[in-house]
Formats: sequence, C-alpha cells, structure tokens
Amino acid sequence: MYVLGIETSCDETGVAIYHSEKGLISDFLYSQITMHSEYGGVVPELASRDHIRRVVPLIKQCLEAGNLKSSDINGIAYTAGPGLMGALLVGATTARSLAWTWQVPAIAVHHMEGHLLAPMLEENPPAFPFVALLVSGGHTLLVRVDGIGQYQLLGESIDDAAGEAFDKTAKMLGLGYPGGPKVSALAEQGKPRFKFPRPMTDRPGLDFSFSGLKTFTMNTLHETEKTEQDKADIAYAFQTATAETLTIKCRRALQQTGLKRLVIAGGVSANKQIRAALLEMTEKEKAQLYFPRLKFCTDNGAMIAYAGCQRLLSGQQENLEIFAKPRWPISELTGV
Repeated sequence: MYVLGIETSCDETGVAIYHSEKGLISDFLYSQITMHSEYGGVVPELASRDHIRRVVPLIKQCLEAGNLKSSDINGIAYTAGPGLMGALLVGATTARSLAWTWQVPAIAVHHMEGHLLAPMLEENPPAFPFVALLVSGGHTLLVRVDGIGQYQLLGESIDDAAGEAFDKTAKMLGLGYPGGPKVSALAEQGKPRFKFPRPMTDRPGLDFSFSGLKTFTMNTLHETEKTEQDKADIAYAFQTATAETLTIKCRRALQQTGLKRLVIAGGVSANKQIRAALLEMTEKEKAQLYFPRLKFCTDNGAMIAYAGCQRLLSGQQENLEIFAKPRWPISELTGV
C-alpha cells in the first residue's frame, strides 16, 4: 500500500510517500523559518498562505522522486490536529480533495501520534509497550504506549511546554526565532555558573511546568550585566535544568510503569544535551532509548504517512467531511 502523507500543522510543509512493505519511498520538506524569523515567531496567516503555495508542488515532487503516478497511491494521510487551524485546513482540504479525485481513502492523523511513531521509521524500531516523551512545540507529554492508538497519558505540561520555554528564553537573550537551536548553540559557549531550579521534581507525579523556570531565567538575566558570556552561562543553566527535569520525570515514568523502553520524539528531542542526559539515565536503568533521526524530529510528512498507513491498513478511513481539530487530546485516539 502506497500512502501519501501531508503535514501542514504549523510552519513546515511536509509531504512523503510511505509503502507498507518497502518503507519510506520519498520525503520532502519546505521550512518557513526564514519568513517567520523576521517577526520573531510564527504568523498564522502567513503560514497558511505559504502552505497553499508549497503543498501541491511538493506532492508532485514526491511522486516524481518515487517514480510513481497518482494512480499508484492507495491512500492519503493528513495532519488534522493539533495545530494552527488555517494551516491544518490547507492539508485537510488538499488531502480530502485528492482522495475524492483519485478515489482512494483518506485518514486524519493526530500530529503527536505522528511524532510518537516517528522512531518506527528507523532500522531498529522500538517494540510495544514503551514510554514516550513527546516534546514538540507547545506540547510536553509522557505517554505509556501499548500499541498504535493505545495510549495512556502519564503526565503533561500544566503551563509552558519545554519548547515554549526554549523559545521564550531565546527571545529574552535576543537570539530570535527559532529559539531551541539558538539557545542550544549559545549554551555550548556557557559555563556552569548558575544553578537553576528543576521544576516539579520535588513532588510526586509526572506533570511538567516550565513557566517558573522561564521566570527564573528572566530574573537571573536582569541581575547580570547582560554580556555575551552572561547570556551563554544563562543559556547553559537553562538547558541543563530542562534536560535534568525531563530526565528525572522519564526515570520516574519508567520506574512506575516497570517498562524498559523509552522513546523521545518531537522537535526538542533533537537537543544534544537532552539526548545525552536521557541516554545516561536509561543506561543506568538498564533500559533502551529510541529516537528518530534528526530530520524526523521536527514536523515532517514521513511520520504522518507512516501513522496513516497503519490506520488505513486496519480499515479506518474518514468520510467526505473535512476534519481539522486545532485542540485534540491524544487520549481521544482509538486503537487499530
């Protein structure tokens, strides 16, 4: 089964084709970072308009790269949420229109399920069950995964997610957009000078809170002369605190569930310090750590094509209604 995947939830247009037996056939991505960096963050209206310009050419490019025709496609998967409503509608209307024209089924994919299953695209995918840490944009979740669609939410951010805290810290430090990679790069020049709190690690539970860490970062910055070394040391302290907080919660989740497999996915999972901290922890816990290659950490069409393929193979599909849901809890998903 050839499945075309379309991802347009935020500021990247991703299109890919996945085959149920051959694996990933083609994958292309257009990032809007240059356009949005002028404004210091994503402008929803501009994002939607750019998706309109990019999605069809990328679909044609994917077909050509895979030496395929539209008649070879057996199903279409698209990100239906969560995300920016206008951006989601571009992918949803494109997918539904093509599915009707090509007379193939379409399936709405949950954006976070796409990230959660992205490690399945690797040569050594994790077996079920496992614990997943999803850190993408405005989401920080810990989920027990017993199968596709079989998700138990263990913990989530009650205010700012880790990705949002990175972006806001970058703005405080004058680094611009996108914040995560810029804070990480600056942190490499930093020294262990400041000690930042590890929020909500001194109490039981698996929920996250990064709002206080963001405020602590701002107060620390105000107390310095704001030299380049001051900023680098603050970036180092912030990133270290975030990495240790995520690691403590993941260790707790593995111990509470008794599982020995941990998946980390989403844009923040590309952070080298966070990966290193989690790898050290899983080795001590005699557990295994899985994560997607760097290009599949951020939003992409491959993860949507894969997730959609699994649901289409089980017989699921959407009706002709165009479905988009900017707020969509992962706990509402059903199994395959």
